Amino acid sequence: MRFMEPLPNLDRLSVAEKDELIRVLYAQVALLSARVAELEARLALNSQNSSKPPSSDGLGRPKPKSQRQKGMKPTGGQKGHQGHTLKKVAQPDHIEAHPPASHCDVCHRPLSEAVVVETRQVFDIPPLRHEVTEHQVLEVRCPCGKVHRGEFPGAVAAPLQYGPRIKAAVVHLTHQHMLPVARTGALTGDLFGLPLSDATVLAIHAQGAALIAPTVAAIGEALKAVPVAHADETGMRVAGKLFWLHVLATESVTWIGSHLNRGKKAFDAFAILAAFAGTLVHDGWRPYRDLACTHALCNAHHLRELTYVFEQMQQAWAKRLIDLLVGACHEVAGAGAALPAERIAYYRCAYEAILAEGAAVNPRATPSGKRGRTKQNKALNLIDRLRTHGDDVWRFAADHTVPFSNNTAEQAVRMPKVKQKISGGFRTALGLETFCTIRSYLATLHKQRANCFHALTLTFQGQPPQPRFA
Repeated sequence: MRFMEPLPNLDRLSVAEKDELIRVLYAQVALLSARVAELEARLALNSQNSSKPPSSDGLGRPKPKSQRQKGMKPTGGQKGHQGHTLKKVAQPDHIEAHPPASHCDVCHRPLSEAVVVETRQVFDIPPLRHEVTEHQVLEVRCPCGKVHRGEFPGAVAAPLQYGPRIKAAVVHLTHQHMLPVARTGALTGDLFGLPLSDATVLAIHAQGAALIAPTVAAIGEALKAVPVAHADETGMRVAGKLFWLHVLATESVTWIGSHLNRGKKAFDAFAILAAFAGTLVHDGWRPYRDLACTHALCNAHHLRELTYVFEQMQQAWAKRLIDLLVGACHEVAGAGAALPAERIAYYRCAYEAILAEGAAVNPRATPSGKRGRTKQNKALNLIDRLRTHGDDVWRFAADHTVPFSNNTAEQAVRMPKVKQKISGGFRTALGLETFCTIRSYLATLHKQRANCFHALTLTFQGQPPQPRFA
């Protein structure tokens, strides 16, 4: 019997036919119930219990849940944090005196010279306006007849051109603060009286990327030799097509590249991960697994998946595993070093026991007879992964240089996604490639607490500052 097929006339059915009809209806109810549960489970997915990005949560976004225990790290400035606020300067740029009236308003006698009794300082920026520097080549004729002529500086190559500071401001606005091209050109007009066309802004991007490209290539080479690196990838829209933005990062450097392919073809084209021999922190995606290096899995992903199993599937073992992983993370952070072998053995024993409990309440589906793997529920798939890659899950406990999560790579991905959300995507693959080059340089400088605007100004003067690669 197919779905929605009208029921036959029960009065004309025999007892055996009625029994068969009841069996079919029960089977259909079970199938439909499972389908409803699956659809409800999809609706319950959000950024707190899956790998979905926060932007997909919509207006009904759930309140973020923290694994931090109460009182452990209260909101606001932490102990030892050096605050930043306005402080009076000893030598102000301008002084405006506000003396009292020249005569007393009671006896009308003239007042003597007033003295300063109180000061207040106002911090502001001077009026902004572009300035034009004219370069003049001088010529003189020697009495012997030879003409001597001066030369323009190498950076002054055209009758009319833009200087390094306005170029630095353009790149800073578009690649560090993610403004769209058109709005950047309009903003330079409002702020500096120098509006720029889209073509001019894009030409400045291309020039900046060409100057920075050798430095970014050196960042990629340096990442091949680091002991721990973080990898991630995300989709980017380019002229209606899906490209992939790849990130490889540490706490001090960031490399970003783009490719049409998400996996091995991109890795081979970049030629960085193929030569990497350290520990790679990632989300467990299969192409990363095929790399010949040590692996560490992002436990932030595991916590989100376990949250789903606990809250939506009502399985208590998932909450116990969350507490176990978070407790181990706090112990490693408190120790400031890898855990002793006996503590790791304790955690691994408890880990396996909880996974066994989870497997007991999630029976494996019987083979369907169809080609391929038999579909299992989300909880069992998670349990299988946590069992198979247990060493990679607990890498953070055995090696203190390996972090608990892959936040370093995910933070590097976040700003390009902001760029896409604001601008809607890129018009050309070259535009995305240019963005990746400049963004790699600025993200690295930002991590190393360099002034990105000053660095860009020097870059357009032909002297790009080099970050620390080690």
